[in-house]
Amino acid sequence: MMIRALLRKQLRELGAAFLRSSKTGKARSRASAVGYALLFAVLVVVLMLCFAGMALPLASVLLPAGLDWLYFASMGLTALLVSVLASVSAAARGENITVIFVNNAIYGMTGGQMAPTSLPGQITQTSPYGRDVNTCGWPIRICEMLATLEAPAYLERVTVNNVKNVKNAKKAIEKAFRYQVEGKGFSLIEVLSACPTNWGLTPQKALEWIDEKMIPYYPLGVYRDKEG
Repeated sequence: MMIRALLRKQLRELGAAFLRSSKTGKARSRASAVGYALLFAVLVVVLMLCFAGMALPLASVLLPAGLDWLYFASMGLTALLVSVLASVSAAARGENITVIFVNNAIYGMTGGQMAPTSLPGQITQTSPYGRDVNTCGWPIRICEMLATLEAPAYLERVTVNNVKNVKNAKKAIEKAFRYQVEGKGFSLIEVLSACPTNWGLTPQKALEWIDEKMIPYYPLGVYRDKEG
């Protein structure tokens, strides 16, 4: 209840700040209110992108403090690939964290733009004629890339397009967290996932598209297992 009350209070104060100057107490002009709101929106977007890029670098600070048991990152394409250098560096150091990377081959939350993992020929908002590998390059296979490093403890690609695969994904995630608890090092579970809205497909067709299009390019399986 206290958190809810504080949240309401902060939201009321934030809303009032758009309409009234906190210094003078006078109402803002319409242009000033719009400018203030736009500045706030830009700051929110910048901070979100900064946090997306800092999710794994934060681990370098938290782990030595003994918080490795707590820290894991659930990341979509934007977060992982905006911070790709930090992702590779964390894996190369063998940081004792778990990353759950959701790969739906598109930037879904920003309107359906082409992503680094979009498939060759895949139609998106920014590749209306299909991804051309001659101009846009080839999709990045994250598990295969990280598997070239010595330090990662566990790398596996799974999907969630049917009951059997959901059970396999659950086992992989449980194993990654067990490795983290045991201090074995860096684990990444790549989850091939559907995005029916931005793919322009029905939910059922999107699940079939994973089988027909994604898995051939992104084969399921274990790419590194120090225990196995």
